[in-house]
Amino acid sequence: MASFTLPATFWQQADVFATLLLRYNQTHNISGAKTKEVVFKNIEDSIYPLQFLHVKTIKRAIDVGSGAGFPGLLLALALPDVQFTLFEPIAKKSAFLHLAKSTLGLKNIDVSTNRVEKATPFVADLISSRAVTNTKMLIKLCHNFIAPHTTLLFYKGELVEEEIKGLSHCQIYQKEKRYYLIMENVDVV
Repeated sequence: MASFTLPATFWQQADVFATLLLRYNQTHNISGAKTKEVVFKNIEDSIYPLQFLHVKTIKRAIDVGSGAGFPGLLLALALPDVQFTLFEPIAKKSAFLHLAKSTLGLKNIDVSTNRVEKATPFVADLISSRAVTNTKMLIKLCHNFIAPHTTLLFYKGELVEEEIKGLSHCQIYQKEKRYYLIMENVDVV
């Protein structure tokens, strides 16, 4: 298990994020989280797998289908030295990500109102995604961003074992009903 410490300002900024999301959500309905308690559960879910990653080797990351910022924006908040590109094709969600980036003064985030498979590729050290599609499809969609050293971090549900059949280099960590799939040395399918 890797050791990881959150930045000193993380929880204060997370609280600002939660307030902003709840206010924006009243008008634009971009998240199912309707209370601060639920937003914080999503924040904790987003950062939980950091303890299993070798974060010192991560310089560039992408988050696929960032939605209201889970997990990509929170990972960027927790990893200020990593440059994140958040891919969110839905305009109202992308607009929120821009607002959150600006409000929190996050210089390590680029927001792309685009589908990952249509974006200009670059090599990412980390690719994260939560609730987008099945594992093999995600790997296909992201294949232009994957190099031999790239780590994939997918937030999955109970079908994770079924989704990884035939794939190698998979580690699964579980907390309650969430499964955190970490894959390294990925063969692009």
